[in-house]
Amino acid sequence: MSDGSAAVSPRGGGRPWRVPMVARDTGERHRAATPLELLFDLTFVVAVAAAAAQLAHAIAEDHAAQGLFGYLMVFFAIWWAWMNFTWFASAYDSDDTPYRLVTLLQMGGVLVLAAGVPAALNEQDWTAVTIGYVIMRVAMVVQWLRAAHDDPAHRMTAHRYAAGIAVVQVGWIARLALPEAAGIVGFFVLVAAELAVPVWAERRNGITWHPDHIAERHGLFTLIVLGESVLAASRALAPAVQAGVDIYTVLVGSGGLILLFGCWWLYFRTSAGKGLARHRERSFWWSYGHYGIFAALAALGAGLEVVAEMLVHPIAGPAGLVGFAVAVPICVFLLLTWTLHSPLDPALARKTAYVLAACAVLIGIAAATTAGLPVPWAVLAMCVPVGALVALRVTADHRDARISA
Repeated sequence: MSDGSAAVSPRGGGRPWRVPMVARDTGERHRAATPLELLFDLTFVVAVAAAAAQLAHAIAEDHAAQGLFGYLMVFFAIWWAWMNFTWFASAYDSDDTPYRLVTLLQMGGVLVLAAGVPAALNEQDWTAVTIGYVIMRVAMVVQWLRAAHDDPAHRMTAHRYAAGIAVVQVGWIARLALPEAAGIVGFFVLVAAELAVPVWAERRNGITWHPDHIAERHGLFTLIVLGESVLAASRALAPAVQAGVDIYTVLVGSGGLILLFGCWWLYFRTSAGKGLARHRERSFWWSYGHYGIFAALAALGAGLEVVAEMLVHPIAGPAGLVGFAVAVPICVFLLLTWTLHSPLDPALARKTAYVLAACAVLIGIAAATTAGLPVPWAVLAMCVPVGALVALRVTADHRDARISA
């Protein structure tokens, strides 16, 4: 793991408070996440947990459509702020005092956003979420202006980033004054603007991100979301365990763990670093697509949380809805994982039919809950198609290893 050596004196006698923020080498060896990046990620656990908890509550109260829409809106703010920091750090992480302090400001913005999630999803009050988000984005403006000052070769790109981000943040603040219907339209307009800023900024001169570092950072956030899902499901399962372990408790606990473990196995089947190094032109869409992967994994945790809650007391939502709340996030995760990684790994492209078949089985199992299949048994049954995909990958890897030996 890197220890921020870019900012350490060559003599080893200390750390300058400030070093030039110049573009880092894209071929730097052993480039890994820094302790600061890991700490930054941990603050996002709070925001992801808050969003997933509100989604679980909405599903249990039979307000799934409204809850899902608000959840996806909040998750965009979480994901986009994280992703922008990650790509900037891959190119310009100087790890000096000013960089650390601005990162601290961003971490504070994450916590403000997380604190505002309940009000945003329950009362449609987006003030705190917007303020927290804007704090994080203004901090990025500061970072880009510093990069523009210290790195003449990428000055125009850095200035475009700073200007584009600043203008869009004015729009987010102005959106708070709009009525609800207009505010929803404004949300989609501003999301499109946010997504367009990097494309416009790097149109002539892209930043020098490191492919292995980017792949690792996305993998680490995937682990964080999976960990939050495990925590949410286990926390919801605790009352059922205290009331007395029965077959349904075992089914939900073991089935949920197998599903999350299967998702982990399939995502981390191979590193995307080499593929991104070969196809840097696909990096935008690969990274953008991770919004769906992250949101789906957190939503899977919310679905499992509702299943565990059903073991203790009745919920307002129908059992069929809960079945789909587990199956649909898995399908989204599987489809996006294959879609994003197949162009980087041709071996995956040949298995697309198996992924589609697994998704069809998952939806069929969820549909069976509307006809009376108990949801705990459905959770266990969903492990079969996910496990089959894992077995397929293990078999293929073993065959490839024997051929290459």
